[in-house]
Parts: sequence; structure tokens; C-alpha cells
Amino acid sequence: MILGMSISTFTTLHVVISLSGIFSGAIALSGMLGSGISGGWTALFLLTTILTSATGFLFPPFVFDPPRIVGVISLIALAIALLALYGERLTGAWRWIYVICAVWALYLNVFVAITQAFQKLPFLQPLAPTQSEPPFFVVQVLALVIFVALGIVAAKRFHPDVSVAT
Repeated sequence: MILGMSISTFTTLHVVISLSGIFSGAIALSGMLGSGISGGWTALFLLTTILTSATGFLFPPFVFDPPRIVGVISLIALAIALLALYGERLTGAWRWIYVICAVWALYLNVFVAITQAFQKLPFLQPLAPTQSEPPFFVVQVLALVIFVALGIVAAKRFHPDVSVAT
């Protein structure tokens, strides 16, 4: 049991939160690419991505393993993004710091989703049963390249009217 739920129910909740973070993050990122910001989608992205990392710590075994390291890195990026957006209101360098941290947190969510997909989905498992095979590597590198490119473009284009969004 985790938080009074069966592991299966908790896992489903964790996946729904994670997918919500990815979906809302994609919308928030598209806003950044268009130099805009949607307060609602951005807040939903930040909240669900924080919850994704936080709930990930509740799964056994309770050791400091690679998934938890990714969770810590994500939470650090999200804390900086929150400071940049709500504390510093994206002034000066905080604008691009926010973009980098938000895009990095979204990428980490997608990185974990890809890993989980190769572990859990029957049609992907045979392609990379140990996540050390070329198909897994290619997909992860492709995702990283896409996010780096989107992050660079977003950092250049993102100049929102923050007073509307926060």
C-alpha cells in the first residue's frame, strides 16, 4: 500500500499525473516557442511535473537509485523554474533560466516515459529488453536532440508579458 492505495492504483495515478505533466508541458513549451505564456497551462505543467517526481519517491524499493536521481534533478530544475517565474517574474536572465529549467524538466519526464515504455509495452520490450540496445539509445538521443533544439529556440523567442500570466 502507498498512501492508502494498492500499488497498482498508485501506479495508475502516478502515470496519469506524469502524462498530464507531459501534455501540459508540451502546451506550455508551444507557448514559449510563440513567445507567449499561459498561466493555467504553465501552472498545471509545473504542478504535475513536481507531483510526478514526488510520487516517484514513494515506490519501493526505498534506495537512492537512478530513477530517484532523475527525480532529484527534476525537482531542482523545477524549483529554479518556479523561482524564475513566480519569484523573479522572468526579469533579465531569469527568462532564459526559466526556459532551460522548464524544458529540462519536461525532457526528464519524457525520458522516463520512454524508459517506461520500453520496459512495459509488449511491442517495445523485444526491441530493447535491457535498455542498452540501439533502438532504445536512438529514441533517447533523438528525444534529447529535439528538446535541446526546442529549448534553444524557446530561449530565443520567449519574451512574454509576465503580468498577464502570473
